[in-house]
Amino acid sequence: MSRADIPLPQPQALAQTQRTDAWWVAPLLTFLGFGAFIVYSTWAALQGNHFFVHAGGANYLSPFYSPLLFEVPGLPETGHGWFGQPPQWLLSIWPPFIPFSPALLILWAPGGFRFTCYYYRGAYYKAFWADPLSCSVGEPGFRGKKYRGEAKFPLIIQNIHRYFLYLAIAFIFLLAWDAIMAYRFAGADGTWGFGVGIGSLIMTINPIMLGGYTLGCHSLRHLVGGRADCIGSGNARKTAYDCVSCLNRRHMIWAWVSLFWVGFTDFYIRMVSMGYITDFRII
Repeated sequence: MSRADIPLPQPQALAQTQRTDAWWVAPLLTFLGFGAFIVYSTWAALQGNHFFVHAGGANYLSPFYSPLLFEVPGLPETGHGWFGQPPQWLLSIWPPFIPFSPALLILWAPGGFRFTCYYYRGAYYKAFWADPLSCSVGEPGFRGKKYRGEAKFPLIIQNIHRYFLYLAIAFIFLLAWDAIMAYRFAGADGTWGFGVGIGSLIMTINPIMLGGYTLGCHSLRHLVGGRADCIGSGNARKTAYDCVSCLNRRHMIWAWVSLFWVGFTDFYIRMVSMGYITDFRII
């Protein structure tokens, strides 16, 4: 029998490939989109101001600051602060070069859920770390030849995603409550009544988008039915599994739409608070 030695593919330099398609478009768009959100959300969280609207009787609270654990000293009280003014011990340990911002106390939870998300991990590994940059495309040479995956430190920490899921679900309920409160407008006599503004609708869409993303999570899909070899039919577990699977099939779309919308919701409330735009009152 004849024998032929076929050499294995040799390591390629960064971005070296024989592909002729526009393979770089997807990681580039991911880098620009995710990078823009990180920059904006970090900037907004560090402001510690213009995160709520009371103008025109509205009652809007930015999702970047919800739940509002403490009011911001020196600003008019929003009425959303769970514990009122921050305690002195918290202010004493707060870094003096960072303005006090309640957003920094809570954003680690939804941020941690997205950062450890199975979809986002695959997306930003390619876009930010080039690991891998794309299929059949050369990777950075500084990583070494030993593939460690997510089974070793530090990437093994990504497995905490399943616990961030519980916090993310709680945030959906919190933001849904904020959306309900966005239909509560103050009248000229100081009494509260029902009303609808553009901000009310924007804040209502926000937990819907976040719910579509969170409830389609791979970890939730595993939790409600994935552990069983056979789920069966006609029972509550099968129904829940099918619902989560339906959302999971569009997990990438939900991830990006919800990311955009939560940022847009903060942006809208911030612009109204700063007086750059006026919230149109429908009812």
